[in-house]
Amino acid sequence: MREILEIISNIGVRDIADMAIVAFVFYKLFMLIRETRAEQLIKGILVLLLATQISEWLQLHVINWILRNTMTVGLIALLIVFQPELRRALEYIGRTKFLTKSIVDIQEEEIKMTVDEIAEAVGSLSRQKIGALMVIERETGLNEVTETGTPINGKISRGLLINIFIPNTPLHDGAAVIRKTEILAAGCFLPLTDNQTLSKELGTRHRAAIGITERSDSIVVVVSEETGAISVAESGKLSRFLDIETLKDILLEAYKLEESRQWQLFKLKRRQRDDE
Repeated sequence: MREILEIISNIGVRDIADMAIVAFVFYKLFMLIRETRAEQLIKGILVLLLATQISEWLQLHVINWILRNTMTVGLIALLIVFQPELRRALEYIGRTKFLTKSIVDIQEEEIKMTVDEIAEAVGSLSRQKIGALMVIERETGLNEVTETGTPINGKISRGLLINIFIPNTPLHDGAAVIRKTEILAAGCFLPLTDNQTLSKELGTRHRAAIGITERSDSIVVVVSEETGAISVAESGKLSRFLDIETLKDILLEAYKLEESRQWQLFKLKRRQRDDE
């Protein structure tokens, strides 16, 4: 225990920076090879390394000799086997310039891409007069709503959103719940509003959109099945007959406000820890 404490006490700022850089590089490498052929190959290499070490512990000299020579030759083979992945990694570094981008830039790009995907899907559904109901979660959790539907847990894309609401499919009648850049669930049931002053023209989708915004701070995008009109519900109020550009502005404002709140909360928690 004393040796561990001594090692920890000798760790300086440079050591922490060194470990952080190595961790960041390994994370980027993992993201590049995740769910690719390279991931399976690396698992195989790790098994061979483990088998080599075990054979050495058990003094299985013949097996150990074969494995060691296999690993030596394998280093050359790796460059050939991983050639596509190495090319893709170098292209990724040159294309994204991820070492020069700030966290803020990455977050803004992610928000813009998410909003664009939602807006493009809404535009397509509107043109085809396909009814849709999309609930965007903010600070108030909507787990009780997602539990009423079918889990999706997929990254937002216009294709996925459009397919969810295609008529005569299992999920098209309910609502899709979105959290940040993911679709949590689809086919979810929403509470209807009790407001009796609403226009009789509003159908179940619009009343459900208003209902959930009365009980949470979520924003709901509605596409009318009869007219293809786009509406947005927020704080129990409904804005109707919106165009795509207006929808994008509303969603961008909502996402940026959410990011700002989370950043302020992070700074507050950090300040409290510093005061302690």
